[in-house]
Amino acid sequence: MTRMYQSIRTSAVAAIAIGVLLVASAGDARAQAWIDGISGQTSFNFTAKAGEVSTPDGGSVHFWGYEDLLGATNEGVGLPQYPGPTLILNQNDSVTITLTSELPFGQCTSIVFPGHAVTASGGSAGLLTQESCGAADTVTYSFTASEPGTYTYYSGTQAELQIEMGLVGTIIVQPNMGEGHAYNDATTVFNHEYLFLLSQMDPIIHQLAEQGRFAEIDMTSYWPVYWFINGRAAPDTLAAPFVAWLPHQPYNTLPRMRPGEKLLMRIVGASQGQHPFHFHGNNADIIARDGRMLTHPRSRFTTLSVPGQTVDQIFTWTGKDLGWDIYGTGLDYEHSCNGISVNAPPPMVVASAGFDPGTQEYCPDHGKELPVDLPEAQSLAFGGFWSGSPFMGDVAPLPPGEGGLNPFGGFFFMWHSHSEKELANFDIFPGGMMSMMVVEPPGTPIP
Repeated sequence: MTRMYQSIRTSAVAAIAIGVLLVASAGDARAQAWIDGISGQTSFNFTAKAGEVSTPDGGSVHFWGYEDLLGATNEGVGLPQYPGPTLILNQNDSVTITLTSELPFGQCTSIVFPGHAVTASGGSAGLLTQESCGAADTVTYSFTASEPGTYTYYSGTQAELQIEMGLVGTIIVQPNMGEGHAYNDATTVFNHEYLFLLSQMDPIIHQLAEQGRFAEIDMTSYWPVYWFINGRAAPDTLAAPFVAWLPHQPYNTLPRMRPGEKLLMRIVGASQGQHPFHFHGNNADIIARDGRMLTHPRSRFTTLSVPGQTVDQIFTWTGKDLGWDIYGTGLDYEHSCNGISVNAPPPMVVASAGFDPGTQEYCPDHGKELPVDLPEAQSLAFGGFWSGSPFMGDVAPLPPGEGGLNPFGGFFFMWHSHSEKELANFDIFPGGMMSMMVVEPPGTPIP
């Protein structure tokens, strides 16, 4: 039976500390400057089977997911995962994916690959695609990854139910121009990339499927109450990837960048709902949809993710026109704007409209004081991400036991669904489709 509780579990709250500290560590080989997934192979062996997704309210939800035995996506532990393994391919790779269904109650299943010309062999003939209907009934799909971009894959059998149950994942095709480019175009260069696969769940449907009561499933009364990014609901989104206590949910969501860098956001609509994904700090330029570049980028501060669609967009942050010195630089700070060294008392007047090549701070803001009077420390309630200072890169003393989740003095922005209901876990706020993005000062190690 699916368990649902109305109390926040201690381990989920601790995920914030675990996630930030581990991902911020320069020694973590899987810190997400690049997207976690299976790379370096073109043959995959998927088994569709059941598992349990953990939720931050202390419960679990029965789900169906893909296990890849060749990719060892769960550090060698053969488990289905939610979402399915992220497949990271190179342009022109010849790809084969063999599918075996071990779904409960003898359920058949299949996979479709939008954006690719696919051939299928073996298995049983389904309505739209070849299916696997048991352990001895395998089907193999083959295609050439001819076009770079972000794609989804998902079940083509009873799609309204099986995608809801978790049979969905992402394919990333890297262009011939190589790592650091989204497409074969110089305008698509980036410094970091992150995946945002957006999905939702109605636990009643999952409970009926767990019990084999398929005739009672009525999709017209569909009512999701869980909202996920990369298979996790907040605050679990902030925990490190591949943590042992989320064995079926290996992927996290904690984007990091430095001022002036370009961050590629790969957004995947992986469920029935539309999700207005909002990213504080700046607009982003949409450069592609469904693996095809747009003729002209489109600037957005909220991207509407629709079912089955992928969106690639590039986000930058500079601090331009904030109106105050984000690094708190004072009288003795010497800096250079367009090759001109400046060392003058505030308010500094800098004619250049450029950026400091060392800090990437907007030159006209150098030396401008933050226009607030901060209260005394004893009058404040400190959040875990407070560094003790309002300035980037500055970590100041805090009372014992306070803070500690912002070791480099970065700026944190909440990135989340702009639908208020989706910021909850089973109506408990905060949670749901939410994570944090952190802009960290130059020199911060982001592997």
